[in-house]
Amino acid sequence: MDALFGRLANPEGEAWRIAESDILREWSKSGSAAMDLLLQRGEEALDQGDTEAAVGHLTALTDHAPDFPAGFYARAAAYAAAGHFGPAFQDLARTLQLEPRYFPALTQLGAMLEETGDTERALQAYRQSLTIHPHQQEAIDGVARLERQQGGTDI
Repeated sequence: MDALFGRLANPEGEAWRIAESDILREWSKSGSAAMDLLLQRGEEALDQGDTEAAVGHLTALTDHAPDFPAGFYARAAAYAAAGHFGPAFQDLARTLQLEPRYFPALTQLGAMLEETGDTERALQAYRQSLTIHPHQQEAIDGVARLERQQGGTDI
C-alpha cells in the first residue's frame, strides 16, 4: 500500500488515478465474502436513498468486522445522509483510527464540519486529506471555499 500512496501523492502525470482506484479497491476487501456482501448491500441501499436499510446492513458489518475501516466509513456516510452527524462523526473517527490515511473519511469529515459551521477544523480536515491525496476535487474545492471565507472574499 505504501507504494500506491506514493503514486497517489505524485503530482506528475495520471498514475495517481490508477493508484486511487487500487487503494479504494483494496480498502473495500474485508477478507470475508459475507462481510463484503454486507458492505455492498449497505452501499446499494445508500445509493437508493434508503438510509435506514443502509445503516442496518452497515451496522451488521461493523458488529461482525470491527477492524474493517470501510464499514465504518460507509456507515458514516449513511448516518450523515440521514442527518445524524453525531454517529457519523464517531464512525469517521473509528475509520481514521483504523486507517489514518483513509482520505475519503478526512474529506467527508471536512464536509460535515463545514456543514456544522466548524470551518477551522473543516479546513484542517480538507488539508490533511490533500496531504494524502492532493487530487481530490471535493477537498480542493473545500479548501478554496473556506480560504475565501476566511479572507472575507466570499460573496
